[in-house]
Amino acid sequence: MIILGIDPGFATVGWGVIKSERGNATVIDYGVITTPKEERLPARLAMLEIGIKKLIEKFKPDEIALEELFFNTNITTGINVAQARGVILLTCIKECGKLYEYTPLQIKQALTGYGRAEKRQIQAMVKTFLRLEKVPKPDDAADALAVALTHSQTSRFKTPFGIK
Repeated sequence: MIILGIDPGFATVGWGVIKSERGNATVIDYGVITTPKEERLPARLAMLEIGIKKLIEKFKPDEIALEELFFNTNITTGINVAQARGVILLTCIKECGKLYEYTPLQIKQALTGYGRAEKRQIQAMVKTFLRLEKVPKPDDAADALAVALTHSQTSRFKTPFGIK
């Protein structure tokens, strides 16, 4: 199964694609989609839609896993990220149809066994599970791979996490 993991954002969206077979996961590719801060909100949202569509067309994922929004104390940033996440959700469901969401707590629990794990612990587990020489950079891409791995490990419990 090919899984596209997405760490949603407004300025930067992390993405990671893995192949999962019988409990083993391997990296296909990872990276980020960025939007220039000098652009207006509608243009940046359109860039995100185009970027997500291109990823889906290129990798043809069987399923997509997305991190749920973690509310930020900066309300302006939080609103922009929420709007970007809406565009990402809509694009994924229209282009792939199989979309699953995981909270940061669920991702930490799935990868480390501890729901309050620190970012560096998650990154170390991504490196270990995917048998990589170093932690993927930038951090947003590593986070997206963590979401994909979480889905890979919890796929037998898909129903509670799926969007209908």
